Amino acid sequence: MSKISRIIWGILLIALGFIFLLNALEITKINIFFNGWWTLLIIIPCLIDLINPNKEDKMGDIIGILIGIILLLLMQRVLNITLVIKLFIPAIFLIGGLYLVFGSVIKKDLNSKIKDLNTNKYEEFCSIFSSQSLSKDDKFKQINLDAVFGSLTFDLKDADISEESLINISAIFGEVKLIVPKNVTIKVKSTPIFGDISNKCKNKDGKKVIYINALALFGSVEIDD
Repeated sequence: MSKISRIIWGILLIALGFIFLLNALEITKINIFFNGWWTLLIIIPCLIDLINPNKEDKMGDIIGILIGIILLLLMQRVLNITLVIKLFIPAIFLIGGLYLVFGSVIKKDLNSKIKDLNTNKYEEFCSIFSSQSLSKDDKFKQINLDAVFGSLTFDLKDADISEESLINISAIFGEVKLIVPKNVTIKVKSTPIFGDISNKCKNKDGKKVIYINALALFGSVEIDD
């Protein structure tokens, strides 16, 4: 959790504490459990993640906020359920299509570099319905990491990093944590589909670069040093 996220959550908890205290002392009668109050459990975390500097891709959070707001308006009877059902599937296709089209245009240079680095010669590590913690201490050019209904922790701190290398990551209903050296620059192309991809590495000026092509489908990818 980033420093900003901790501060915001702390402020929210303090505010809730004061509200409960004032209600208990009968100074106020604030109804926290209004119709649809539970939608805030979707909206608030997505809003906090939206301002998280460690997250490079915000599309999942934006979708989460929209869904939360729509559910809240439904519970408040501002929107009609029939209309929402009719518009839901077209909206998903539109948002997904716009993201794929414009996301590719915005990250054109990154996409081109990843395409150039992709080869048929790579090392592959998978965790399917299992949990693994692995490490690498020799040289590599390309690695593929896959977690399907499982978790995979991969440590590269002692690896001999090439000037430019590529790691393809897929987390499908699973979790991948990649640990990299501190002197390496990380450039991420992220595709979260109801998932989470976070890059916690702060080094932007390393001479060696690891390009990461990450997919999180109902899963999570975390990159840290």
